[in-house]
Amino acid sequence: MKKILLFAVAVCFSVALFSQQSGPSISWEKVVHDFGTFNEDAGVQSYTFDFVNTGNEPLYITNVKPSCGCTGVDYSKEPIQPGGKGFVTAGYNPDKRPGKFNKSINVTTNEFQPTSVLRIMGEVTPRSNPEESQN
Repeated sequence: MKKILLFAVAVCFSVALFSQQSGPSISWEKVVHDFGTFNEDAGVQSYTFDFVNTGNEPLYITNVKPSCGCTGVDYSKEPIQPGGKGFVTAGYNPDKRPGKFNKSINVTTNEFQPTSVLRIMGEVTPRSNPEESQN
């Protein structure tokens, strides 16, 4: 009985030891942002998604790709050291796009699972004077 218990403890310890991931690891504070309802005249709406490298090696963002041209992005270009913070900013341009929207931003890193998906959503109310958008 003692040998079985000792074996079980050794197996649990081994699993715990090997399950700890080495390398970079991204931990997002938030992966979805809802802008709510805003007017088309309000201009570009931006939100910054913050993250922490919870791994033990530098984290590199290798690509950030929005799902359409209506969404502009900016992101941390320097390596994020373990424990360091980084960001991805997404800006939605509502010009001539009234209605609901739900856009994704694919973030590729050097992490074990390299792709994270961020989302922005909201609803754009049309301009009060549609002729203004024909400039």
